[in-house]
Amino acid sequence: MNSSRKPVHLAVYDTLADWETGHATAYLARAGHEIRTVALTTGPVTTLGGLRVRPDLALDDVRPEDSSLLILPGADLWDTGDDLAPFARTARAFLAAGVPVAAICGATAGLAREGLLDDRDHTSAISFYLAATGYRGGDRYVDADAVTDRGLITAGPTEPVAFAREVLGLLGVYEGEVLDAWYRLFHDSDAEAYAVLEQAGTR
Repeated sequence: MNSSRKPVHLAVYDTLADWETGHATAYLARAGHEIRTVALTTGPVTTLGGLRVRPDLALDDVRPEDSSLLILPGADLWDTGDDLAPFARTARAFLAAGVPVAAICGATAGLAREGLLDDRDHTSAISFYLAATGYRGGDRYVDADAVTDRGLITAGPTEPVAFAREVLGLLGVYEGEVLDAWYRLFHDSDAEAYAVLEQAGTR
């Protein structure tokens, strides 16, 4: 583990969509980034897949200056009330401090409600999903697998690999043809991409 790096903070909450951040966190960890889980409290949370996670930190104890990235997974709770709104407010503080945020699936709706997508290019599950939040950024919606704009990564629920590609690229884990090969391997099962990664000394 590289002790000079600031940790990556992964938000965890009940109904978290397990599959959406696995590629990103696994390959960040393999590259030496510490992953710290953060929840509203330090009590255990249960994912959609039934996994119980005991968070490392409570949200009130997380500061942008102590982090290299905040990752916000999707969860049913993003669409059933305001329980997760504090995470969107934390994302605002991170972005204001120049620390990147990565949001996928329902977390994009949470950021839309917070006004963070009004003036940034972004994507999500589909445009009318975000439109239902009443946000004012519809003209900045991009029909793409994942979008990065001024430190904010967004992606829809079917694009965990593209989401990870943007995260790994943003933090400099992989770049150029190696990043492209990593994406092609895990998204397209491209055997030629495997050879590129082998040559680069990473898989």
